[in-house]
Amino acid sequence: MFTKFIYLEWKSFTRSASFATNLALKILMGFLVLYFTLVFLALGVGAFYILKEMKLDPLVTVNKFLVYYFLMDLIVRLLLQAIPVMNIRPLLTMPFKRSTIVHFSLGKTGLSFFNIVHAFFFLPFSAVLIYEGYDVISVLLWLTALYSIVFVNNFLNILLNNKDNLLGIFITIVVILAGCQYYKLFDITNYTYPIFEALFHTKWAFSIPVLVMLGLYYWTYTYLKGDLYLDAGLTVKNDVAKTEQLTWLNQFGTLGTFLKNDIKLIKRNKRSKTTVGLSIMFLFYGLIFFNSNSHQPPVMQIFAGIFVSGGFLFTFGQFVPSWDSSYYQLMMTQNIPYRGYLNSKWWLIVIGTVISTILASFYLYFGWHVYLIIVVGAIYNIGVNSLLVLLGGAFTKTPIDLSMSKGAFGDKKAFSTNTMLLSIPKLVLPIGLYWLGIHLMSTNLGLVLVAFVGLLGLALKNQAFKFIENIYKKEKYETIAAYKQK
Repeated sequence: MFTKFIYLEWKSFTRSASFATNLALKILMGFLVLYFTLVFLALGVGAFYILKEMKLDPLVTVNKFLVYYFLMDLIVRLLLQAIPVMNIRPLLTMPFKRSTIVHFSLGKTGLSFFNIVHAFFFLPFSAVLIYEGYDVISVLLWLTALYSIVFVNNFLNILLNNKDNLLGIFITIVVILAGCQYYKLFDITNYTYPIFEALFHTKWAFSIPVLVMLGLYYWTYTYLKGDLYLDAGLTVKNDVAKTEQLTWLNQFGTLGTFLKNDIKLIKRNKRSKTTVGLSIMFLFYGLIFFNSNSHQPPVMQIFAGIFVSGGFLFTFGQFVPSWDSSYYQLMMTQNIPYRGYLNSKWWLIVIGTVISTILASFYLYFGWHVYLIIVVGAIYNIGVNSLLVLLGGAFTKTPIDLSMSKGAFGDKKAFSTNTMLLSIPKLVLPIGLYWLGIHLMSTNLGLVLVAFVGLLGLALKNQAFKFIENIYKKEKYETIAAYKQK
């Protein structure tokens, strides 16, 4: 029976109208998977000897920080790992056992890259432990326990899939714990370290995470099977409707109408709320580059400035008009001017960028120059990148299910060489300008050059909008056809 399901999955992939773009994306994702595989493999082999050179006990050190490892794994899953389920509705009218359908769907999650990638760290590290003389049985039982926790996270991700705001809660917990440990207020590893040590030194302790994994599998299986009805779990959940007038936006005419629609979209839907959460995470990206212990080259500071101020721009703006994919066909039957539609999205991006820049004022702790870099990055985002993400939206024909919190980067993740090329002026150009200014005179000249290009883009906004509007009109019917694909 499972072979029949695999056959159906393959036919669904090859017969899809977006097969060519999906295939191109699969190839691109293959290179990314290969990259992260090599990174984990290098860490797995080299971690033992690197920690030895640092005069640290490798096993003790790894056990100490495994709590953060698994918490970050769960956060990444909640953020990125979509649940790979089949098209279940047609199968429910056929003579397939519900238990078989659920077991196959859960089996697909087990083959996810988010589970497999951990093997490229734990297996080499365990092999090195055995090579260096650690007890073989203890190492194998420890490895079994840790991989059981990996699958515990996998099943937790499924169970927590429809819970709102959990991503923000987990991120907040990790940030608070890490901050308390950094400032020596509270060290969570003092309490978790003995648990992971016991998994290695106590032979029977490995059975605890194994039993938890099996229990969660059964719980997940029961949970999914219980909702596997055409008239129950697959029906649309109806909530109490709430009306919001936002009448203060009426003074802006057509622009205000579109802005009201976008504000309601962001406040009422899971996917858009996830996007706002992602843009807040971008605010802390600069800590990698601006702290005193950073080993990043100075030219990369402008890169950080663009990301800190442009979180909302990159997460929300790059999927215009995909946010409206569920009713885009209806919009195109109305007498709606593309200029007004695009202008409302532009203003929303600008407002998001300004708010991010204000919230990033805590970087003043690192000095005025650091915050000036963020402000210059915001100017470039408003003047240039805001126009580029709108232009890229004409080529990224990715329908978005607003009711789902997963897949913040689109449902079909349509691949386009045009959007890839547009990433060059988004990031490479400002880095090049900043580098040029540094080598000609100073960092201040670099900031002036980046800000000048941003202001130039703002001055040429009307001309740019005419070009973008024509592209959207040219791509209109292809976009409608792409949004019809389910």
